[in-house]
Amino acid sequence: MAYQPRGRYFEEFSVGDRVTTVGRTITEADVVNFAGLSGDYNQIHTDAHYAAQYDFGQRIAHGLLVQSIASGLAVQTGFIEGTVMAFRELDCKFSLPTFIGDTILVELEIVETKPLRRLGGGSITMKYSVLNQDGKVTQRGNWVMLVKRKT
Repeated sequence: MAYQPRGRYFEEFSVGDRVTTVGRTITEADVVNFAGLSGDYNQIHTDAHYAAQYDFGQRIAHGLLVQSIASGLAVQTGFIEGTVMAFRELDCKFSLPTFIGDTILVELEIVETKPLRRLGGGSITMKYSVLNQDGKVTQRGNWVMLVKRKT
């Protein structure tokens, strides 16, 4: 049996569609692994004694780690699984820190659709907000993805 994508095709998206992901807790292992993968060993992420002396009083997760987990949570919803062709653009603002032990989820809203026939699909712009367990927005912005056309 051939793989059948779960995700929506370009024609199935409408401006105003909304999706909320499940939550996920940011762990010590996430921060350590991301530091190793990215090479970003900034002390605000990796040195508890150093971080305790500064504004947030504790280590914070890398902003790009949180961004990566947020995009993974979006894929896990299934609405773009197997139909997204490319992550084309992002703009983001990191508003509040995310700490080890925080649980995040992502709220998404389709704000623009644009057919791109020569690329075999269309561009979907999603406004996203990453919220922590207190409902506070820690990151926000827009993701632009190329999604397959049905026909």
